[in-house]
Amino acid sequence: MTAPYDLAIGDRAYSSWSLRGWLLFEAFGLPCNLHRARLYTDEFPALLAQFAPARTVPAVRMPEGVVVAESLAIAEELASRHPEAGHWPADPRARAVARALAAEMHAGFTALRGHCPMNLRISYETCEPPPEVLADLERLQQIWAWARRETGATGDWLCGNYSAADVFFAPVATRIATYNLPVGAQASAYVAAHLAHPAFRRWRAMGMVDGADQPFYRRDWPQRAWPGPAVLPARAVEGATAENTTCPYSGKPVTHALELEGRRFGFCNVFCRDKTAADPEAWPAFMAIYRS
Repeated sequence: MTAPYDLAIGDRAYSSWSLRGWLLFEAFGLPCNLHRARLYTDEFPALLAQFAPARTVPAVRMPEGVVVAESLAIAEELASRHPEAGHWPADPRARAVARALAAEMHAGFTALRGHCPMNLRISYETCEPPPEVLADLERLQQIWAWARRETGATGDWLCGNYSAADVFFAPVATRIATYNLPVGAQASAYVAAHLAHPAFRRWRAMGMVDGADQPFYRRDWPQRAWPGPAVLPARAVEGATAENTTCPYSGKPVTHALELEGRRFGFCNVFCRDKTAADPEAWPAFMAIYRS
């Protein structure tokens, strides 16, 4: 069955706004048809031409054909059309806080964004943050703590259950992880929750393998291991011999394989295999086979 929404995105490893747009669907159980173009290539303007009048991604074509191109507008529109999905908290106080948080993130923190562009493929020991970036980090921690006080949230997320407010902070959480930015214990725990979130792990796994590195995002700082959850040691292998005969995602015949702990598992194409090898535990359909 065709999904009612068409979502345009850029590179998964680098496009922070695309991550927000995708999470607004994936994390809340809403299907969409995905259209992806590589940034800084002719693919990107060609994709945007199909989503006029959008000038940026994410952009969503609604079922009736209208295109919505700002992530905050996308969040509000999806929440209006799917109130059962839970984009915003049901409690009025928590909902007001969540909307305030999302709006500030949508419009602010330009120093942090400029110095630390999103890059999910690498992590650095330091990025020599200037005072303006440190001020943005202090503001983030202030409003995150304020949200918890106002809503009484004690779990992983700022306003109770995972909400659109957390979606809006997902890319900045990855920046803190990528650039080893200095934040306190509570903020570090919030970042760790984002890195472990199932939908985010799927996005990053795909981002690790869906194209070559973008030179614009390369920095010369010393590197460290990615600080998210440890990944099972899967690797791509030659041939199509596998325990399973059909792809866990498409149901199509196996053409490519990976090896994990001495066992071979098959997939219908290179991308299905490689996104799984990047983080096997991100994919419930694969883990069901692996655990069988």
